[in-house]
Amino acid sequence: MVSINVVFWLLVILFALIGGVRGWAREILVAFAVILSIFIITVLQRFVPFIRDTLPETAPVSLFWLRSVILLGLVFFGYQTPNLPRIAQSGRFARERLQDVLLGFFLGGINGYLVWGTLWFFMSQANYPFEIISGPDPNTVMGQEALRLIPFLPPQYLGDPLIFFAVAIAFVFVLVVFI
Repeated sequence: MVSINVVFWLLVILFALIGGVRGWAREILVAFAVILSIFIITVLQRFVPFIRDTLPETAPVSLFWLRSVILLGLVFFGYQTPNLPRIAQSGRFARERLQDVLLGFFLGGINGYLVWGTLWFFMSQANYPFEIISGPDPNTVMGQEALRLIPFLPPQYLGDPLIFFAVAIAFVFVLVVFI
């Protein structure tokens, strides 16, 4: 049995390696896709009464799946967007120097943290709805470390006021750099 925080950090390292191969420009789009998904989830939970009032109480597993589908859908399109011929041929996504690879490695690690940390947070709120994944055991050292990490997962600090600023900064960055 492997602790959930070990799997989490392995996935962050894997995403960092993938980011180094893909380059910084493609990885920044994925980070913005995660920010956008957290924004959409926040808006839905704040302004849609059914999602805000009913789902957390009656169907936390359905709420988990709703959040996960939104997150993974936008992450999928964030990873696929640079493969569109018009965007890929623009030259903005070329990896030419070592610094592009290193920045891609760094941003890939951040993306791994954002994607898997967000999914872990959603699973934690749904009380780990899968039989193969159990919650951290507070009686073990690894379980205590995992429980200490949960308050630092992305949806915890990218909450209500901060997510609006993050979306604004992401869109300004896209307008200035990519368009």
